[in-house]
Amino acid sequence: MIYKDSLEGISSEMLTGFFVDWPHPPNQETHLKLLKNSSKVILAIDNDTKQVVGFITAISDGILSAYIPFLEVLPAYKMKGIGKELVKRILNELDDIYMIDLCCDDDLIPYYHSLGMTKTNGMVIRNYNRQSGS
Repeated sequence: MIYKDSLEGISSEMLTGFFVDWPHPPNQETHLKLLKNSSKVILAIDNDTKQVVGFITAISDGILSAYIPFLEVLPAYKMKGIGKELVKRILNELDDIYMIDLCCDDDLIPYYHSLGMTKTNGMVIRNYNRQSGS
């Protein structure tokens, strides 16, 4: 597995199969755009296929706060430590930031707790008719 913190050489064609179970997933071009517009991004790339198999993003003011909106690993690559490595690397990139926030479903709380995060309360608004990004 190759881990990269830049989008150099990454095309939308390398971003297939993500946003599993989303009713209105972003297309590959929108996916690439959201990666480009993130403050930080780390990609996991399969050595053999050269396809992106996992990614994590952060949005930050670069001073006090950062938010991790996306961590995704393709289903065929789960349970191989890729997600854990992506989280470890993004937290390392953000180690000078005071607060790093992430929202997740209840079933993922133990996973993020095992990576050093603390459970807290949060509030969200979801505009599902904009879920695809277009």
